[in-house]
Amino acid sequence: MESSLVSINILVTKLKEEIFSNTKNHHLQSFVSPSAYDTAWLAMIPHTLEHNSPLFKGCLEWLLLNQNEEGYWGESINGLPTIDTLPATLTSMAVLRKWGTGSHNIENGLKFIHANTENLLHHHHHDLPRWFFIVFPAAIELAESFGLDLMFSDDAKSIISQIYHVRKQIFGMEEMVDKWQYPPLMAYLETFPMTERNVDEETIIKHLREDGSLFQSPSATAQAYLSTGNQKCLNYLISLVQKCPNGVPEKYPMDEELVELSMVDQVQKLGLSEYFTEEIDNILRKVYRSYMGQESPQDKKIFIAIKLYKDSLAFRLFRLHGYNISPRTFCWFLYDNEILDHLENNSRQFTSLLHNVYKATDLMFVEESEVDEARSFSKKVLQRISATKNIVNDTVVMLPNISKMIEEELSIPWIARLDHLDHRMWIEQNNEGPLWVGKASFYRLSCIHNFELMQLAVENYAFRQLIYQNELAELKRWSKKWGLTEMGFGREKTVYCYFSVAASTCLPHDSIIRMLVAKSAILITVADDFFDMIGNLEELHILIDAIRRWDGKGLSGPSKVIFDVLDDLVRDTTETLVLQGNIDVIEDFRDLWRETFNSWLTETTWGKNGYIPSVNEYMETGMISIATHILVLTSSCFLNSSLPQFKVKPQKYENITQSLMATTRLLNDIQSYEKEQEEGKMNLVLLHLKENSDASMDDSISLVKTFLEGKRKELLKHVFTEDDSDFPKQWKSLHLSCFKAFQMLFNSSNLYDSDADLQLDIEKAIYIPPKRELPKYLKPQTTMHPFPQKRNLMITGEYFQTTARRFVHGFVGIKCHQLPKKSMRNVIYEVLSPPMFISCFI
Repeated sequence: MESSLVSINILVTKLKEEIFSNTKNHHLQSFVSPSAYDTAWLAMIPHTLEHNSPLFKGCLEWLLLNQNEEGYWGESINGLPTIDTLPATLTSMAVLRKWGTGSHNIENGLKFIHANTENLLHHHHHDLPRWFFIVFPAAIELAESFGLDLMFSDDAKSIISQIYHVRKQIFGMEEMVDKWQYPPLMAYLETFPMTERNVDEETIIKHLREDGSLFQSPSATAQAYLSTGNQKCLNYLISLVQKCPNGVPEKYPMDEELVELSMVDQVQKLGLSEYFTEEIDNILRKVYRSYMGQESPQDKKIFIAIKLYKDSLAFRLFRLHGYNISPRTFCWFLYDNEILDHLENNSRQFTSLLHNVYKATDLMFVEESEVDEARSFSKKVLQRISATKNIVNDTVVMLPNISKMIEEELSIPWIARLDHLDHRMWIEQNNEGPLWVGKASFYRLSCIHNFELMQLAVENYAFRQLIYQNELAELKRWSKKWGLTEMGFGREKTVYCYFSVAASTCLPHDSIIRMLVAKSAILITVADDFFDMIGNLEELHILIDAIRRWDGKGLSGPSKVIFDVLDDLVRDTTETLVLQGNIDVIEDFRDLWRETFNSWLTETTWGKNGYIPSVNEYMETGMISIATHILVLTSSCFLNSSLPQFKVKPQKYENITQSLMATTRLLNDIQSYEKEQEEGKMNLVLLHLKENSDASMDDSISLVKTFLEGKRKELLKHVFTEDDSDFPKQWKSLHLSCFKAFQMLFNSSNLYDSDADLQLDIEKAIYIPPKRELPKYLKPQTTMHPFPQKRNLMITGEYFQTTARRFVHGFVGIKCHQLPKKSMRNVIYEVLSPPMFISCFI
């Protein structure tokens, strides 16, 4: 275990230096994967004096060194090339042919085009995005103009003919700058020379930005410079290459806030936020200041997709971290019917955007009608998209498993999912990271560090599993020692209790907190079952009297076991607190338990005597009998924070604790009314039914669900906003963790009373390591190996150099652009031990 922690700490230290310090001191473009398509267009520009050589030689060299081993340029998903590889490869080959270099690259590129064009077009035939219809035909024309023999099959030619037809329609229907199309046609200037539309120099210069770019597109700006010789365009391109010497991005400058927010989001989804707390706080504070300084949303509909995606992502992250943020920051789209109609009528283009909006609404507070409306709208559209089972065409982000993610999001709400398992899902389903949709290609954020982030996430998950396995084994020994596993009645829930506690949150809670909550939950289950199932009133009164006196003399059977376990648990816990230097709270703990046992006696007495309490009377007792206040208030003493002040009466508990007690009681009642009706126990659903003779069971359930929804929003507001109390975030997070565990257990059925429904989740959380594919460049190579039939290898070959750069960067910490080609041989032989390194790739 110690070696695992050492490895984790090494990775954390490295990533802090390379990712988060870079966000402060270096250009964030280094966190975005280069665009081969745009890099090729910059390489197209001739030198102003030496016309037979490129102006940006580094861009040409990048193309030579960054061809995939299968022959293409561009991105892949799960190791398979995406459709952006077609125009990227065609354009890259055209540039190499223009400058008379890279014959081997061109040969391999043509092999890829001949072997894969038909399959790629067939696979995406009915779901090709707008940008592909514009860019792909132009890339074909460019490649053919330099004499490249593309030799498409007849089937491919048929589809290509249809693509040309759609391109003609696009150019015939769209304005140069259309308010509903982003990027607008003008941003595809490099595709114009070989189309039917000509653009004069005056029109080009009219649309240049202040920085000299054409809609922040390197490829379009490169063509603008070729067409006009405009100095501002050239200055923009020079600045771009200086900032991004290792291949240019598809957009420059990017929205740095969006890059930073996406990095925070990725770290959190992988379950790594505990290691980067300070860095995450710094980013969010900076972006929050920017949001607070913004005026009302700009009325620029061409930015709708990216702006709404960013705003909903920012809202969710701000809420999660306790910032005071108004729903208006992302709900502005609700006030424009044109935008709503556009989103709904073109929903498949905005799948990831609507998914992001829906996730933002998870953090809805009381009386936030805007958020409620945004949730209803996004849910309705996502349900319709999900029903088609065909989600591929998007304008913002491509997630390899977006269809499955939407299905899970709609079926199991965030509040009912356990953080630990959510992190596992993200590790397994997004091992290469999401693809962002560019103007003419896909790209990845934090691409350079994806492997290390994923490696850290896997090691961290496995490390947690090792801790959980040891703790659960200890907990089982504890349950067996006290005889709780063999009481002869009720539910044995040692594993369920521990799983619910450990997996509900990944905050850096100490082991003692997990163990205390789990032990308390086990004892609560046993004692509650004793009161419900076998204890007669005389036995129960004797037990209650013993707990009141806190003296177990005279007890026997289950009563004695329950009291002895309770006494030992309270004594051991409070002694630990005293040893840690905190005040002695043994009487506070005892009072909490006394109050809870009294509530169980009250409910049992009601049931045996046939007494029907009022709603207020029932809730006052039921909020105590659910016993969640014991779980959070006793365990919170072990947080590195001030000790909460214990109060015995429920109405004197803090508001956040009362909200937790109410919500968990309501969750239980909604799913347990049938069982409790058979046992003659009272339940809020049944109570409402008795008080309203005209109501049906469905009416009663619906009413309690509405009551629960309000209390849930109230709890979230207490958790995620600053209030007048001095309680820290971790104390509030304990409340949220407890509620999420209950929501998981009682979301759509009573999983706590089942014997096997949670077994697979328990195995995944504690025992089964996450499945994860290595990035393709770290797998053994079987095709296009640069060293066939050779064992006495030399450090040559473009693929090997590229792979070696990645290897050195990933394992030694030397960045690719800091490693000259001539130094590669020395690094490999002197630092990495070549036999070991070479064996990884043969």
